[in-house]
Amino acid sequence: MPIYEGLTVDEAIQEGLYALGLNKDQAVIDVLDEGKKGFLGIGKKNARVSIERSAADESKIITESVTEIIEEILEPELEESVLTAKSQADTEEKPNAKDLSDDEALTHLALYLTNISKALNAPALVKTAREDGLIVFHLDTQKQGLLIGKHGKTLNALQYLAQVYIHRIAANKLSVVVNVGDYREKRQAILERLANRTAEKVKRTGRPVFLEPMPAFERKQIHSALSKDAQIQTHSEGDEPYRYLVVEPAKKNF
Repeated sequence: MPIYEGLTVDEAIQEGLYALGLNKDQAVIDVLDEGKKGFLGIGKKNARVSIERSAADESKIITESVTEIIEEILEPELEESVLTAKSQADTEEKPNAKDLSDDEALTHLALYLTNISKALNAPALVKTAREDGLIVFHLDTQKQGLLIGKHGKTLNALQYLAQVYIHRIAANKLSVVVNVGDYREKRQAILERLANRTAEKVKRTGRPVFLEPMPAFERKQIHSALSKDAQIQTHSEGDEPYRYLVVEPAKKNF
């Protein structure tokens, strides 16, 4: 794994990211040495980090902002009717903001997702279920691939659309998950493997690992998977939709 140096950890990270042509959300970063300032130049030691591209099949998570996601999906890959349908859904299905009961808001969201699925040429029957404290919208369609997209990009865009929409119309703060087929279940299995592999790496190196940004419910899954490991602790940093998870050695209390 390539190792990069700098006067500070941040400088070393930036040097490595630039050399690899990556953004921070595309890399797995290990801090090997935080460096030392020294005294009058004596004992000075550069910070050292190792950086590698994250495995696309196990930790590729959409990181763009909601606007960027929508723009990338709607043009040029999809028909103009998608943009039209989304615009109509925003107009026709949008009630007065922040005044709907939970059931009313969920009904409006189901109609919103139905319209978008039709515009994507993958009409879906939208079913709602409560699972593990989350409200899950299952999109039942004969064209799952169109609604999932490469690396789950289309599904993650629908996820962001759904969350933004429900926050805009519901009186209460609701957390929703959009699923197509068994994609989320498969994704959970991948996240559990990623969590275990990352924990082993942290214990082996004694250094924190910074994972790519991911949705809140996926960060929660990794938190949960590692919560019983006394040698590991996790916390989230950054702002949505760029919020990411840090897995690090547990602090010892003496």
